[in-house]
Amino acid sequence: MNKRILVVDDEAPIQRFLKPALAASGYDVLTAENGRQALHLIATGAPDLIVLDLGLPDMDGKEVLEQARQFSQAPVIVLSARDREAEKIAALDLGADDYVEKPFAIGEFMARLRAALRHAARNEKEILRFDAGGLSVDLERRLVSREGASVKLTPKEFDLLAVLVRHAGKVVTHRQILAQVWGPAHVEDTQYLRVFVGQLRAKIEPSPDAPRLIQTEAGVGYRLCGGE
Repeated sequence: MNKRILVVDDEAPIQRFLKPALAASGYDVLTAENGRQALHLIATGAPDLIVLDLGLPDMDGKEVLEQARQFSQAPVIVLSARDREAEKIAALDLGADDYVEKPFAIGEFMARLRAALRHAARNEKEILRFDAGGLSVDLERRLVSREGASVKLTPKEFDLLAVLVRHAGKVVTHRQILAQVWGPAHVEDTQYLRVFVGQLRAKIEPSPDAPRLIQTEAGVGYRLCGGE
């Protein structure tokens, strides 16, 4: 059965552009032009993924996201002209899986959509292992190796990597990582997090100065790339 994608956007050119592109890739497409329609279709149409604009005519897209997360865990890709870091962080903290700015390249957008669907499929069962780019992580046994050689991490370094593994392919905000690894009292300690990410990259990246596994989303957070 084809995956069902809901596109929520009041811009007719975006709908005309995305709908045939998604259909040509084998997806079934639902469309909504405002927040109320979107929430109705999320509840009744059971989309496998939601593409959500923030600037809707009847309500802010973040409100749609917040309400949708009360009854749906379908991955959400925010597609918006808003490029401020605060908007990105707020959407991701509310449960968005990714954030794509308008204007956008369709190739990159489709790749991010596929990654979000893969991540959702993996989440249907608990993620216990990650293998990509020469890195192997066994969460159950707390073992890490690179190119077959054992990598020794501190407990906090492993906990940081475990958060990224469980959300592989997805942007995880600074606040989300800090809350999960160090606790709610440390959600503003972004400089502390950068130090630990640097330490972790030095141990797991082939070239820490040009990281391929742990990608930085400037001002927002980090994304662990690769894995199926």
